[in-house]
Amino acid sequence: MAHIVIMGAGIGGMPAAYDLRAALPAQHKVTVISAVDYFHFVPSNPWVAVGWRKREDIILEIAPLLKRKGIDFIASPVTAIDAPGNKLTLENGQTVDYDYLVITTGPRLAFEEVPGSGPNGGYTHSICTVNHAEQFWADYEKFLQNPGPVVIGAMPGASCFGPAYEFAFIVAADLRKRKLRHKVPITYVTSEPYIGHLGLGGVGDSKSMLESELRSQDIKWITNAKTTRVEEGKLFVDQLDDNGALVKQHEVPFKLSMMLPAFKGVDAVAAVPELCNPRGFVLIDEHQRSKKYPNIFSAGVCVAIPPVEVTPVATGAPKTGYMIETMISAITENIAADLKGEKAEATATWNAICLADMGDTGAAFVALPQIPPRNVNWFKKGKWVHLGKIAFEKYFISKMKSGNTEPIYEKYVLKILGIVRLNKPSGPV
Repeated sequence: MAHIVIMGAGIGGMPAAYDLRAALPAQHKVTVISAVDYFHFVPSNPWVAVGWRKREDIILEIAPLLKRKGIDFIASPVTAIDAPGNKLTLENGQTVDYDYLVITTGPRLAFEEVPGSGPNGGYTHSICTVNHAEQFWADYEKFLQNPGPVVIGAMPGASCFGPAYEFAFIVAADLRKRKLRHKVPITYVTSEPYIGHLGLGGVGDSKSMLESELRSQDIKWITNAKTTRVEEGKLFVDQLDDNGALVKQHEVPFKLSMMLPAFKGVDAVAAVPELCNPRGFVLIDEHQRSKKYPNIFSAGVCVAIPPVEVTPVATGAPKTGYMIETMISAITENIAADLKGEKAEATATWNAICLADMGDTGAAFVALPQIPPRNVNWFKKGKWVHLGKIAFEKYFISKMKSGNTEPIYEKYVLKILGIVRLNKPSGPV
């Protein structure tokens, strides 16, 4: 009997648990360990932050869901990984032995890299967690009584730019609905070298389309923005040129701000010798397997993927839902093969597919593969994206409730987009 432990229970960890339980013979044990006792649908956080969703709309209690599928669950942070000894130490004092470890923790939010940032002791908000989204909503309700300037964007080193754009447009849409938009100047501040870069070097017409959308909604922007510090009501930004030279220093006023932070690996993972890169992201081969420890696999935001290109202000490459889904599928196939004594050969498809909500419309982009040059480089806008994202939210939460192992991104998102139907990859792309 083998014991497979999954560390993390988010958009990667929960599907991994369901997929592995369905794929492996019953004698093998599957255990999920998570720092919290709930799953939450991260893409809905921007809606929570403006009151369009409540916490209970996007939260599921993990234990009963996994129990129905014969999967064990422990709600406690992992404090140490003994990779040579195949053992985890938990905050609650437990130790857990494993034969295979699947790391799907997501990131640590590196607010400390910009002094004064972050929702806990700083002056900026985040929508990276449901707790952070609720904190924004609490301050937003007060803000609506006496509105003023808003700053939204992404800090140096950030890699997940789509939600920043989403949130700027969602806040603008919400303010229009409340007849308050005319009282709120909005500035989008981003480490991207240009609008629509998205950490991907642009996708299709993303630059011109997103610039047009920002202009039409009267949202100002600063690109190549190296935010250096935050004080109460002020964001301090060095704007660089394409060669990295200082162009202008900005002191951007705000009454409310949401700035996505850079990511790092969680402490327990980052501390394992030779497992991670300097920022704590897991170094993997093409089969999602650790380059140092062959019984450790990883998927999602916590894996090391190099930037698409060098930019004047540091930017990272995003890990989108479709990519994460294919990583999980590859891990499942490879662990199953390994247990049979067969060669692990499955690979993920590193493609970027995203539905970005804009409040009352939306934008969809597809980059196949994620790193250019690409076979498909496509970006479209329309109300159908907004409706599609609502449908996707409902379907994914339903999938988590039922333990459905259907690969939703390939079967659902690509159908919505009405473009290419991907075949199962035979190798890395």
